Amino acid sequence: MSFRWIYAQPEDTTAVSALQQSLGVSPVIAHLLALRGITSFDKAKTFFRPSQENIYDPFLMKDMDLAAARLATAIRNQEKVLVYGDYDVDGTTSTSIVYLFLKQFGLDANYFIPHRFKDGYGISIEGIEKAIESKASLIVSVDCGITAVEEAKYAKEKGIDLIICDHHNAGEVIPDAVAVLDPKRPDCNYPFDGLSGAGVAYKLVQATLTVLGLNGNNASQFLDLVAISIASDIVPLVDENRVLMRHGLKIINETPRTGIKALANLIKMDIGSISTSQIVFSLGPRINAAGRMGDAGKAVELLISDTDEAAAQHARELEAINKKRRDKDSETMKGALDIIEKEVNVDKAAVVVLHCEDWHLGVIGIVASRIVDLYCRPTVMLSTVDGQIKGSARSIKGFNIYNALKQCDDLLLQFGGHEFAAGLTMDECNLEEFKSRLQEVVSSDLCDDDFKPELLVDAELDLSKVDLKFWKVLNQFEPYGPLNMRPIFVSRGLEVVGTPSVVGNGHLKMKVAQNGSAPFDVIGFNMHEYLPKVRESNGKGIDIAYVLEENNWNRKKSIQIRLKDVMLPN
Repeated sequence: MSFRWIYAQPEDTTAVSALQQSLGVSPVIAHLLALRGITSFDKAKTFFRPSQENIYDPFLMKDMDLAAARLATAIRNQEKVLVYGDYDVDGTTSTSIVYLFLKQFGLDANYFIPHRFKDGYGISIEGIEKAIESKASLIVSVDCGITAVEEAKYAKEKGIDLIICDHHNAGEVIPDAVAVLDPKRPDCNYPFDGLSGAGVAYKLVQATLTVLGLNGNNASQFLDLVAISIASDIVPLVDENRVLMRHGLKIINETPRTGIKALANLIKMDIGSISTSQIVFSLGPRINAAGRMGDAGKAVELLISDTDEAAAQHARELEAINKKRRDKDSETMKGALDIIEKEVNVDKAAVVVLHCEDWHLGVIGIVASRIVDLYCRPTVMLSTVDGQIKGSARSIKGFNIYNALKQCDDLLLQFGGHEFAAGLTMDECNLEEFKSRLQEVVSSDLCDDDFKPELLVDAELDLSKVDLKFWKVLNQFEPYGPLNMRPIFVSRGLEVVGTPSVVGNGHLKMKVAQNGSAPFDVIGFNMHEYLPKVRESNGKGIDIAYVLEENNWNRKKSIQIRLKDVMLPN
């Protein structure tokens, strides 16, 4: 797929030269910083050296005083507590944090993760009944609960206290609970609303330790789990999340907990150099697979493992589940493409809505994301479960799919999510009207230009300027994630060195040089179609968009170019 290259420009263009002088960095590095809102020496210092001193006081969050006091009381009185989680990575890491924290004080704590297909998303009456059966006096929900108005009322009627820890968008009514922690609450003045669910759970642990007269910094032992949640839940990797992520990665690489170490060893990850992207593409999907295929409790068991033997067993189990997930994923993707080819005129559709009764709920969100990438259209994938239609929605940049679903809420039994991803449930009788309504909503907000894929370029770069100093500073931009993505560069008029080839499953491989630079290795995943044109460039030079990354092969490290797009001379 070819893109329109759009060059990003900093809001404060005067900051570039000032940063270049004060930091002693290249114009490109100064430009990258300014694009990220880093406009002064002090901001650059915080960006490059994120310290736990930059973590906000948890008591700035609405209701934190109430939540921490209630949880501290439960600890002092040795009450039975049920940790009520969610079935994705954020939910299972959040559950593990609070569960392990309570166990350190000897509490008779338990956890409940809804089964994706039997229980559905969020707090349910059935889940509260589980708490009643276990004789729990307190439920702590994590990564869910902000819209559980009726369920909170039911818990109160049954005499069970409820603390809600969530990070999703709040509805018009806040549940009536002992405390509702959510930085996205309209009435919450917490300085940063981009925390993951595990991030909110971490803040609760911090605050509770303080109320107990202990050092709140002891909560940092859980930052590895917070880091996994941040990377996997695609929350903004700026501000407080950048601090939490940086220190969490340090724990994962230097003193990994038993379960994480077992999983990393099983899939042959190099502990000591695990990055955000490796969590996103390797660790996270395996932890997530359990919930996608049904029982997320298996992921929690891995994360709370305290022996090497148990951890190894749970890791093997998750790997087997993930293989089944991948098989379902491929099968569903093929089915989705078949339906699009037969039934959908993508050029005229503002949104792609696909329904198949037999699709597996655990993988349709992944496939919806791939359809978005292929066709640059918001996509909703739907399946039928027990007579109801359930599904996942994914969106494109600049379009809020949650708000679009909100305009269809009279047709839905349940929905929730955020700008780029959401889940929904409806009666079968509303399917066709939902398709029509959503098409109208999306069409009214988007125009043809919105459906043309763009590639946002950070800067133009001369490869002859990529030396050890440049690379060392660029590495300090990590950890990468939303609002701090790995920079995309453009280089023009490159010489193709040697003979390009196709390797593996359709990957373009070649070497390029510019203005006397040493040749750089280039890999373009699934870009084999460019091979004939690159070979025929006849020395005129090619323009490429790419990211720079470190390639480790046979214990040798080198800077590699990973292609995003190629433009050839006319």
